Amino acid sequence: MRIATWNVNSIRQRLDHAVRWLGEAAPDVVCLQEIKCQDEAFPREAFEALGYNVAVHGQKGFNGVALLSKLPLEDVTTGLPGDDGDVQSRFIEAVVSAKGTAVRICCLYLPNGNPPDTEKYPYKLGFMARLRALAAARLELEEPFILAGDFNVIPTEADAAVPEAWVNDALFLPPTRTAFRDLVNLGLTDAIRATSDSNRIYSFWDYQAGAWQRDLGIRIDHLLLSPQAADRLIAAGVDKHVRSWEKPSDHVPVWADFSIAA
Repeated sequence: MRIATWNVNSIRQRLDHAVRWLGEAAPDVVCLQEIKCQDEAFPREAFEALGYNVAVHGQKGFNGVALLSKLPLEDVTTGLPGDDGDVQSRFIEAVVSAKGTAVRICCLYLPNGNPPDTEKYPYKLGFMARLRALAAARLELEEPFILAGDFNVIPTEADAAVPEAWVNDALFLPPTRTAFRDLVNLGLTDAIRATSDSNRIYSFWDYQAGAWQRDLGIRIDHLLLSPQAADRLIAAGVDKHVRSWEKPSDHVPVWADFSIAA
């Protein structure tokens, strides 16, 4: 089973890219972020024609997450628990079952948090605290469980081509990295780091300053695995070439393969 995550930066602008990549990579489940449309405007027919079931938690013009799955999506829930006043569409969860194995998948678009001297940064840290609480509860179920998405977190200096350029950014501030480390330390495994020790694995290149051409990327899109999912991990990777396509998203797909027959 291949599970992937991709911040598409507007699904309607990137629909052709999404269809092309799905044809190449053939993932079984895809977590999409920043779809930037309401539920009814999501182009579900294009994905259903490729054999995917679709679940959407959208928002007009901003944010938005979606799940695509070749397997039935069960127990779909939206919204990260812990703050009834949070109206931003940043979280969707579902269960997929394959040959007797149920896998719980959470797709998330964690807040950027910039500028850090505004209310946006406390919201980011609050979201991360809520995410940690949810992950702790899910881990108690002792089932294959995956947190996948755009975390807007650069975990370590090794995850940025030029770490000193990010020292004052909400993605790299010490409280951000501490909150991410606290999340992982619950017992989660970073799929990419579990399968590679390369220091030049990135999932995002800014549109500005020739970041793509100079390979000045950062790694902020992650798949975090419960022990039961990590035990089944075969491989993980980043489809970097997608960033070279015409009018691309600034993010590329990140995926992991598991020994679960889909």
